[in-house]
Amino acid sequence: MDRRTEGVDHLIFGAPDLESGVEAVERRLGARPAGGGRHPQYGTRNALLALGAETYLEVMAPDPELAAPDRGRLFRLEELDGPRLVAWALRREDIGAAAARARDRGVELGPVREGSRQQPDGTSLTWRLTDPYATPAGGVVPFLIAWGKTPHPARDAPEGGPLTELRAEHPDPESVRAELDALDVGMRVEEGDRPRLVATIRTGRGLVDLR
Repeated sequence: MDRRTEGVDHLIFGAPDLESGVEAVERRLGARPAGGGRHPQYGTRNALLALGAETYLEVMAPDPELAAPDRGRLFRLEELDGPRLVAWALRREDIGAAAARARDRGVELGPVREGSRQQPDGTSLTWRLTDPYATPAGGVVPFLIAWGKTPHPARDAPEGGPLTELRAEHPDPESVRAELDALDVGMRVEEGDRPRLVATIRTGRGLVDLR
């Protein structure tokens, strides 16, 4: 497997509202994400686009029909001035052990919790994840996720083209590289004016960078 995308479960493309996020992805990639469902525990809803057999793009936005939780909406989505990549998830089925290893190496990802999403047909998907509110390095360092026996969401999502590379920018790239090394992640990190994720996706239009 290409180390540039190894273990990347999904990318979170945040937007102040879901329709603007979906339209931004469709304009850039030429494929339209399909409605996924709602996250009552986070006050959000999403739409999905597959970027491979076990990788997907999640467009996430505040759900106007859900109250904001006590901790606020995930990734402070309502404060965004436009759609952009805000975070990503690293798949680790040994999630408890992986979170403990990261903690021992100085990267605190929070406790492992149960997660769920209500789908449009009323059924629920479940998974385990570290605290997604813990976003080290401004979202450049991932949270962890494990699907267990739940079918991976990429299987039922529209095809958007494969992810060929995920890289990042950060004002302190050296410290971020150290945190990623603690998670056994080989991701290119360059110096930039703010934390920024850049995903390169192979589409029918050629290679496209999504930021």
